[in-house]
Amino acid sequence: MRKRESSALFRQRLMHLLAQSGLTQSAFAGAIGIDRSALSQLLSGPDPRLPRAETLLAISGQFQVSTDWLLGLSEDSGATTQSFDAVETEAALDEESRTAMERWHEEATGQKIRYVPALLPDLMRTPEIISFQARSSDQEKRRLHAQTQRRLRLSRAPEADIEMCMPFQSFEIFAAGCGVWKGLAAPIRQRQIDHIARTVDELYPAFRMYLFDGRARFAPPMTLFGYTRAAVYAGDVYLLIRSKNLIRELAQGFDGHIRAAGIHAHEAAQWVRDLRAI
Repeated sequence: MRKRESSALFRQRLMHLLAQSGLTQSAFAGAIGIDRSALSQLLSGPDPRLPRAETLLAISGQFQVSTDWLLGLSEDSGATTQSFDAVETEAALDEESRTAMERWHEEATGQKIRYVPALLPDLMRTPEIISFQARSSDQEKRRLHAQTQRRLRLSRAPEADIEMCMPFQSFEIFAAGCGVWKGLAAPIRQRQIDHIARTVDELYPAFRMYLFDGRARFAPPMTLFGYTRAAVYAGDVYLLIRSKNLIRELAQGFDGHIRAAGIHAHEAAQWVRDLRAI
């Protein structure tokens, strides 16, 4: 195959990946480590062109396709091999003490985020709650505080589109000071409740919270980043899912939780505000 034919086929396949990803051009470019103008040249420049080797490898790694397919040397996109590593594990913290989730949130700029928290929403924790959760380590307190602020910053971004769904019983258990919250003073819990209500109000409608009956449905702690990545929280590791089919099934399950929610996004803040710590 001549270079011009290979370049034209690469352009077609790159456009296909962009459309399939659901990302904006800016987010897609960021995901593969180039700027938007460079991506525009690859997509619609006057003459089809091939990318640099490092860009080609970045596209291949990010979207789980083979370089041969990108260059038109194979009709096998690599999807047949993807099923073998559809689920991976990744350490919860990297060498900079950032959570993997934080990195994935930043990489998913422009995509819809679906989110089921483990206990309370991470981005809404007050310093008092952070101190209670990490009472044995000042370093852990600082890390959790920085994580909370970064997550809140991402949720306030103009392009944010986040849906959060969780059992309403999680809030009732917190308000009652039961379970893991036993020993946390009622005034501290009330301040946390009020803070969540204010934050949900502030972020709506870019951030939408739905509450369902945990006796009727179960949702594991997880985050879906568009349709390109899903992470299920398993304590010290995340189960990282890249399979498009598995991610779509998780998204359909999440949407089912929203349809079954008894408390919808427009009324969630008031429902939380009406809780009283006892």
